[in-house]
Amino acid sequence: MKVLLLEDDSALSDLLSFHLEDKGYEVIAKTNGQDALEYLIDNKVDFALFDINTPLMSGLEVLKTLREDYKNRTPIIVLTAYQDTKHLKESFENGVDDYIKKPFDLEELDQRIMKLCKVFFINQDEELKLCENISFFPNSCELKIDNSIKKIALKERDILKYFCAHKNRVISSEELLQNVWTYEDMPTDATIRVYIKNLRELLGKDRIKTIRSIGYKFE
Repeated sequence: MKVLLLEDDSALSDLLSFHLEDKGYEVIAKTNGQDALEYLIDNKVDFALFDINTPLMSGLEVLKTLREDYKNRTPIIVLTAYQDTKHLKESFENGVDDYIKKPFDLEELDQRIMKLCKVFFINQDEELKLCENISFFPNSCELKIDNSIKKIALKERDILKYFCAHKNRVISSEELLQNVWTYEDMPTDATIRVYIKNLRELLGKDRIKTIRSIGYKFE
């Protein structure tokens, strides 16, 4: 798994990077918000850790820009030395997924990451029950329908994972593009429709609803 770490304290950045790499993560470390934002616009990571008080752009500014301007829903945990509720409130208003106050134990960080991975189906192949007769296995790109195994394409898997993580929420085509594809391999609208059509044929037409002029809703 790949994680972006935005932390301008070099000692803490090195400590967290070493700890995460020891756990098997690939760490992309950035020391200022502008570099972190530019990286996340052009590249995909499984999740990100943001300090709030960082040079050029604060972690909260990066978070807000990603969510509002780029519809980027990369799972993000904020790490902060601020003890007031103002920054906590602002973080959640701008779409953060979790929040840890410094100082914290590395064990706490591990538990928060594990929770995040479970919520967003990151790097797991647990059986996800979509309904009574359909199960989804993300890592193997498989659906079990009744007693039959159906392979699905990698991008179909990614779309379905995103739908599962954002169930019952209307997702625009732009949001789907920003969070499933990288800038270099952006597909046409027709390609997205083909992937959605293929998933509907397997899951049932009513599971993925088209919201006219907006996008899709997975139920």
